[in-house]
Amino acid sequence: MNGASREALAAARERLDALTDSTSADAAKLADELAAVTALLDREVSLRRVLTDPAQAGEAKAELAQRLLGSQVGGATADLVSGMVRSRWSQSRDLVDALEQLADTAELTAAQKRGALDDVEDELFRFGRIVSSNTELRAALTDRAASTAAKIELLHRLLGGRAVPSTERLVTRLVTAPRGRSLESGLESLSKLAAERRDRLVAVVTSAVPLSDSQKQRLGAALAKLYGHKMHLNIDVDPEVLGGIRVQVGDEVINGSIADRIEDAGRRLAG
Repeated sequence: MNGASREALAAARERLDALTDSTSADAAKLADELAAVTALLDREVSLRRVLTDPAQAGEAKAELAQRLLGSQVGGATADLVSGMVRSRWSQSRDLVDALEQLADTAELTAAQKRGALDDVEDELFRFGRIVSSNTELRAALTDRAASTAAKIELLHRLLGGRAVPSTERLVTRLVTAPRGRSLESGLESLSKLAAERRDRLVAVVTSAVPLSDSQKQRLGAALAKLYGHKMHLNIDVDPEVLGGIRVQVGDEVINGSIADRIEDAGRRLAG
C-alpha cells in the first residue's frame, strides 16, 4: 500500500486495537464479520469503488456503509468499516486488502486473549511445511474446480480437534478465499502477522536434528541480541543440511550448515 492507504490502514488498526482491548468485545466475532465484509467488497467491485471514491464526501460514504451493513453485522464492525470508508485510499482494492488484514488480526487477537497465540504461530508454520511437502494435499486445497464445502470438510478433517480453533478458521479463510495469493505466501503472511502481535520477528531455523529447549533459548537470545528485537523461532528439521543450522529472518539468511559450506566451496572451486 502507498501513501494514503497506509495511513488509513494504520488508523483502522488503532481503532481495531481499541475495540479488542475492551473485555466486552468478541474478537472472534469481529474477525468473522470483517471477513464477510471483505468477501462482499471483493465481489462487488462497483460498491467498492463508490465507498473509496475520493470525490464523494466521507460522511456520505460512511452513511452508505451503515445502511448496507447495519442489519448484517454487529455495531462494532459496522462502525469500524464506516470509519475506514471515511478515510482516503490510494486504490479501491486497498480497502479490501485492509479489511482482510483486520479480520486476520482480530482472529489472532482472539487467540492471544485465550493464551493460544504461540500455538497458532507454530501450527501455521507446521501446516505450511506439510503443504509444501505434500503435492496431493496442496492440489486438493488449491483446486479451483473443487467446491468450497469440500475444501472446508478436508481442512476440518486435518485440523479439527488437532489445532487451535483460530488456526483452523484462519487457514479455512485463506483456502476458501485466497484472493490471488498462493497458499504458501498466505500462510507466511499470517505467520508474520501473528509475530507482530507480540512485537517480534520470525526466524525460520533449519537444523539436521531437533534442537533441545536450551539450544532454542540460547539461539533465540543470540538472534534477539543481533537484531535488537524479540524473536520467535520456527524450527524445521531437515537431515539434508548435514549438520549445523540455517537461519532465515525475513530476506536475510545466515548459513551455518555443512551442506551450505560444501555448496559454497564448490562454487568457489568452479569459479
